[in-house]
Amino acid sequence: MPTRSLKLLVLLLILVGPLLIWDTQHVAQESAVPYDLLITHAHILDGTGSPWSEGSVAVKDGKIADVGRLTGAKAKRVIDADGLVVAPGFIDLHSHSDYTLLVDGTAESKIRQGVTTEIIGEAASAGPILGPAIPDFDNGTAPLTQKDGIERDWTTLAEYSARLERQGISVNIASYVGSGQVRLDVMGNVNRAPTADELRQMEDLVDQSMRGGAIGVASGLIYAPNMFAKTDELTALSRVASRYGGIYTTHIRGEGSNSVPAIQEAISIGEHAGVPVHILHFKSNGEDNWGRMPQLVALIQAARDRGLDVTADQYPYLAGMTSLEQCLPPKFLEGTADDVVARLRDPKSRAEIRDDIAHGLPGWDNNEVHDCGGWRGVMVASCKLPENKKYEGQRMDDVARMMGKDPVDAFCDLLIAEHATPMAIYFSMSEADVELAMKQPWVGIGSDGAAVNPQMEFMGRPHPRFYGTFPRVLGVYVREKHVLTLPDAVRKMTSLAASITGLTDRGVLRPGMAADIVIFDPATVKDRATFEDPAEYPAGIPYVIVNGTVVIDKGEHTGAKPGRVLYGRGRDRLN
Repeated sequence: MPTRSLKLLVLLLILVGPLLIWDTQHVAQESAVPYDLLITHAHILDGTGSPWSEGSVAVKDGKIADVGRLTGAKAKRVIDADGLVVAPGFIDLHSHSDYTLLVDGTAESKIRQGVTTEIIGEAASAGPILGPAIPDFDNGTAPLTQKDGIERDWTTLAEYSARLERQGISVNIASYVGSGQVRLDVMGNVNRAPTADELRQMEDLVDQSMRGGAIGVASGLIYAPNMFAKTDELTALSRVASRYGGIYTTHIRGEGSNSVPAIQEAISIGEHAGVPVHILHFKSNGEDNWGRMPQLVALIQAARDRGLDVTADQYPYLAGMTSLEQCLPPKFLEGTADDVVARLRDPKSRAEIRDDIAHGLPGWDNNEVHDCGGWRGVMVASCKLPENKKYEGQRMDDVARMMGKDPVDAFCDLLIAEHATPMAIYFSMSEADVELAMKQPWVGIGSDGAAVNPQMEFMGRPHPRFYGTFPRVLGVYVREKHVLTLPDAVRKMTSLAASITGLTDRGVLRPGMAADIVIFDPATVKDRATFEDPAEYPAGIPYVIVNGTVVIDKGEHTGAKPGRVLYGRGRDRLN
């Protein structure tokens, strides 16, 4: 028996031995192939909220190849992250970079914050652009067309996405289709319910956009024509998105005295359409409403407890930013920009505007002047005419003094001169409410800003959130105020954001995931943008990597544009 066993063993070695030798040589050859990038000596925060661990992150072919104690690993390039945190690239849950990325694809103000993916398309998405939507859209983007040569050559959202990729971008983007956009395409800016045929056309446009890669439907319910849509219309559009695994995202109808019914409406839409709900820039607006955040938190938590997936995002500031014309009562916002300006020229309309701003209107929750404690709380952010640039960065009561007029006349005359285009910053929130919202595990981070650079004169003096949102959370609310732990702050900026938006290949440092990575110094990371000087890049973020390519290298932009358009699940069903 021993002899027979020995013979069998010899025969087995003869047959299998060459395969074992080949396999051993193959493994040795594979291990000898260097990674494209190796980040060593890192404090790794993987995005899940777990505590940091020490190790390395390896990148190959645009993806994370390995994470951990990679002894003996070799790479074409090595970044020593000693003393630094390595985390997934930040995902900006609420961005308005739709057109600024066409002007400058380097996305300077975002990528330097560690943002590697932006979610765009709130309310007025970049597509589809049809029918009644064309004149005001092209007029609104005229400053880009005239100065930067950005001509619109797309109609659908998919065509816009293709245009963006052709030009090249340093960050990834994913887009919603705007409920207000499809309404404008079909009906124009009118205050009435759609006919059955018009609603079918709007549903078809949402269907087209979802198949073209949109991640869901987004509404902005304080803006015309979004504000004219009733709950059943928004539910119908969201039901279309639901068929493609999309979500309903909303700038709710009011964030002040009627915030409770506004949140209840969003929840109702989610429940009846069968979609997750995401609430943008979660806040309690206006001094009369400070301290109501516990009630709003409880409302959303109750919906989550009964099984509806409701989330929110916020920016870490006490002021918001939107168009200056939002100080007008709703009835004066209907129609085109020409229509708005014509009403402002009418003495009777101006008298009515003056009275409405002073005394309010039933159901008008978005009286921006009242919420800001008067005209002192409203700061002009941008004007397009050279003679009006002096008003940028000035409070409206100061603008009135500079003009020698009362604030309402100054406001109306500035809108007339600028064809209703100025932007403004509104100081309307309390620190306690901001901090309580931030502590909620289902609240992520969204800048509500655009990717810009200091040379973009048409942006004027934008809100500092354009340049500082993410480092401000890390520097102020983690390091200084201890509102969040560092692992949880990173989770909010990464895996939570990816989960909300359905981005399954980002947000966590794990082998096989896209290599979107930020490297920052937890001891020095901070925002430097202020309301007085907003165009200041942050400190403490020396490296940012997008799809495996280093874009920020030792604090400087390399000029690389490895960003991609990230599509929703509906695109798989196209064709």
